[in-house]
Amino acid sequence: MEPILIVLGIILVIVIGGGLWLYAGRRRGRVPDEVSAHKPMSVEDLLPSEEGEEPSDETAPDAEPGAEPVATLESPESIPGRMQRLRARLAGAGGFGKAVLSVLSRGDLTEEDWEEIEDTLLTSDLGIEVTTSLMDELRTQAKVLGTSDPEAVRTVLRAELLKLVDPTLDRSLNLDRPAPADGAQATPAAAILMVGVNGTGKTTTCGKLARVLVAQDKTVVLGAADTFRAAAAEQLTTWGERVGVEVVRSEKEGADPASVAYDAARQAADQSTDVVVVDTAGRLQNKAGLMDELGKIKRVMEKIAPVGEILLVLDATTGQNGMRQAQVFSEAVGITGIVLTKLDGTAKGGIVVTVQRELGVPVKLVGLGEGADDLAPFDPEGFVDALLG
Repeated sequence: MEPILIVLGIILVIVIGGGLWLYAGRRRGRVPDEVSAHKPMSVEDLLPSEEGEEPSDETAPDAEPGAEPVATLESPESIPGRMQRLRARLAGAGGFGKAVLSVLSRGDLTEEDWEEIEDTLLTSDLGIEVTTSLMDELRTQAKVLGTSDPEAVRTVLRAELLKLVDPTLDRSLNLDRPAPADGAQATPAAAILMVGVNGTGKTTTCGKLARVLVAQDKTVVLGAADTFRAAAAEQLTTWGERVGVEVVRSEKEGADPASVAYDAARQAADQSTDVVVVDTAGRLQNKAGLMDELGKIKRVMEKIAPVGEILLVLDATTGQNGMRQAQVFSEAVGITGIVLTKLDGTAKGGIVVTVQRELGVPVKLVGLGEGADDLAPFDPEGFVDALLG
């Protein structure tokens, strides 16, 4: 009988002690609900949770272990949106047109006023010949008008500047795909070759041009034929990845640029791509060997298809030096168009007029900032209106 009483006593003590422990634990918030609900629990359930513990992967049912994040391609800005934004930016930055207009609007102009206008035009990189012609026309019109009405003066100046910029020039990019060569099955892509001196932002402009073409629903292949600068191919690849454009490059630094250009043109044709854009190494215009190399790149690409566009990238702030660059490049490879970078905030807008008059080659694209979509087709009327404010 005694053993039975002892056992019952022990059980009673355990029950009473367990109840008191549960009650005290619930009061302190230290006992899991599973315990108070009499659910099965493990030793780990009784361990206190750590402060700031991260939720387990089980709380994210959509996440697959080891899965790589899916890259989201960027959508380049539409062409109309670019042009509207860039015109507003250029107008806000001011230009030589505003300065000339402010003097012309004074009325009863003195000789000092005319000298001020002439100095403004010369420092805007219009050149002596263009400046002289424009000054003669403005003097004549001022006598005919005999007025200081700002709107009348603005109309005259706008007409003269627009005549100089020449809206009749064809500024469209030649993106027509040529017919296949005899015996070839693949239709070649429209080919664009980008050239220029060091430091004009040529590789960046190639990347931005790819975005312009993608915004026009064109498929694009980029060729990294600047094989002398290690970072150029990487830079171009980054631009391509952002909009889903493939880049053909050589892993060997110093590889033959013409070979890379050929491979890019060939791959674009094989994949039925719309446009192939080939970046080339920046070069000094007075280095004959480097200039000859551009001719070789063009000849090799034309084994696949004619190069429809050879675009010279010019820094708008270089002024008359940029004009000399354009002349040499035109003689070497026959450029078809100009891309003017860094046109924002500069009074050097006259380079647009000068380069077109000297070469008969239109400015086709302009860059007005550091942004990825700060490149747009050149709009003569929008440009002149922006200069005048």
